[in-house]
Amino acid sequence: MKIVGRTAQTVAALWIINVWFNRFGKDTGYRGGGATNMQEEFAEYGFSKNQMYAVGAAKVSLATLMLAGHAAPKLVRPASTGLAMFMLGAIGMHIKVKDPIKRSMPAITVLTLSTVAAVLADGSD
Repeated sequence: MKIVGRTAQTVAALWIINVWFNRFGKDTGYRGGGATNMQEEFAEYGFSKNQMYAVGAAKVSLATLMLAGHAAPKLVRPASTGLAMFMLGAIGMHIKVKDPIKRSMPAITVLTLSTVAAVLADGSD
C-alpha cells in the first residue's frame, strides 16, 4: 500500500505542476465554459487574474510539499488534503458553469489521487 500512496502522491503533484507551468496558456479540452487558457477559465468562473495567480501559487506550493514528502513524510497528509480541497472547489466551478462531466475528469482524478495519498500517508520521518 505504501507504493500506491507514494505513486498517487507523485502523480497528483506532477499533474498540478504540469497544468500550471506547461499547459497554462493552452486549450486542453478540459477548460471550463468556453475558455481556451487558464486566464479565460478563471474569468468564466468569476475570478480575477490575481485570484487565479493566488490559487495557482497555493496549488503549486501544495504539489511541491507533496513531492518534498518523499523526504519528509509528515508533509504528505496535510499537503494532499489541501490539494484535495482545491480539487473539490474545481469540480464545483465546473458544475457552476454547467460543464459536461468530461471537463471535470482531470479534477476528479487529482482529487482521487490526492485523497489516496492523504489516506495512505504514514506521516513518519
